[in-house]
Amino acid sequence: MSLLAPIESPLSERELVLVLETDVPREKLYAGWTTANLYPQWFCPKPWYVADVELDVRPGGSSRMTMCGPDGERFLNQGVYLDVVPNEKLVFTDAYFANWEPNPTPFFTGIVTFETLPSGKTRYTARARHWTKENSDKHAAMGFHEGWTKAFEQLVELMSQPQ
Repeated sequence: MSLLAPIESPLSERELVLVLETDVPREKLYAGWTTANLYPQWFCPKPWYVADVELDVRPGGSSRMTMCGPDGERFLNQGVYLDVVPNEKLVFTDAYFANWEPNPTPFFTGIVTFETLPSGKTRYTARARHWTKENSDKHAAMGFHEGWTKAFEQLVELMSQPQ
């Protein structure tokens, strides 16, 4: 796994971008992102974890999980999928909850892509597009790059194991 210099620049000061490569095929990475019972094993940098994961992976489908911290913190994380292209792309947002109920405090829209390179490696790109520059700055300060990289490493390790 290797962290790459940004291949694409953020579209604006409200976007954070992470680009990594791995030998794990994109189909396996996508499966990790779309299989609810795998999330607790990779989604948060340890010692954080997720519980009560519910995924309806289709455009308009909802996602819901609780992020749990080592000191008993619990944060509900919910949203909807805007676009789903199997093994290629997931677009999700917290701007809406299930049944298109508007979120009064939206934070970001995520775009995750999986691309097979000529070398056979998979390029993984994660974009977080925020509603405000303040939210983007907050997400960066929360450790977007470090946290999403660690979660990716955990996903790669999980999906490298025989299933």
